[in-house]
Amino acid sequence: MEATPRPSRWKILLAFAIIYLVWGSTFLAIRVGVREVPPFLLAGMRFFTAGIVLYAWMRAKGTASPTRREWGAASFLALLIFVFDYGLLFWAEKRVPSGIAAVMMATIPVFMALAEILFLRTQKLTMRLGSALLVGICGVAVLVSRSAGLGEAAIDTSGAVALLVSAISWSLAAILTRKLSLPESKVMSSGSQMLAGGILLIIASAILGEFKAFDVRAVSSGAWLALLYLIVAGSIIAFTAYVWLIHHESPTKVGTYAYVNPVVAVLLGYFLGGEGLGARTVVGTLLVLVSVVVITTTPKKKVEAEVAGKEAELTRRLGGSEIERV
Repeated sequence: MEATPRPSRWKILLAFAIIYLVWGSTFLAIRVGVREVPPFLLAGMRFFTAGIVLYAWMRAKGTASPTRREWGAASFLALLIFVFDYGLLFWAEKRVPSGIAAVMMATIPVFMALAEILFLRTQKLTMRLGSALLVGICGVAVLVSRSAGLGEAAIDTSGAVALLVSAISWSLAAILTRKLSLPESKVMSSGSQMLAGGILLIIASAILGEFKAFDVRAVSSGAWLALLYLIVAGSIIAFTAYVWLIHHESPTKVGTYAYVNPVVAVLLGYFLGGEGLGARTVVGTLLVLVSVVVITTTPKKKVEAEVAGKEAELTRRLGGSEIERV
């Protein structure tokens, strides 16, 4: 079989630039949009439109539509990812600067690591990992604490709580993704989740009464442009670049967006959004990013390999075939 030719270097660099800059800039775009459009409704319009485009694109290419079971799994994940994660993120950005929101969302690897240690048992708590988790928690504490004397006001408490719940929800969804039946095509899987998530967000918006306070005629062109940017650049172009990169670069390299996006968001919020950049923001951001870098670059203790080794040894002793792992 012939090896897949490596793409041109400029294509690799362009794809990285897209996921670094575009995804980092979406936090400011959200901040602009939620000033005039209710948060759950704005999120619903973004993901419903992007989901329809991705779903129709894959169907036009001949990809099978998800089965009923796959739609059920996609809808469940959509509840966690789009309603509880993105819905709360959009809601929080009415109260929290976009750069800080990005930093708070960067704690997702912290919650993922905790879940792998405490529940999945696929990671061991080492001194390095424990120190990184503690640094990340301290970073969040610096951002939300009202007693830290760093000359800058703490972020809104309700917004901070919403962002933490949002990060935990994403982490839970990431864990469950491994266990649920989803379409084989990554693009179709994401498109179906976006579509279901958009519908659920619009339903949540109606339940929360956002339609009553929303006057579409009062929305400025700036807010509509922010929504268009979120749909086209943030959800379609950047996602396509991400999926393409995953097939050509290591997950570790691609995953660097997790600690580049917050830096981009903080800088854009400061230079373009008029957001503050005081000592509290700088210290909290640095602590969180150090934590994320250490966690994402820490090699996993081969817990699963140890289990597999024990099973193989048991198989040899019993003289039977290899035991199927759960």
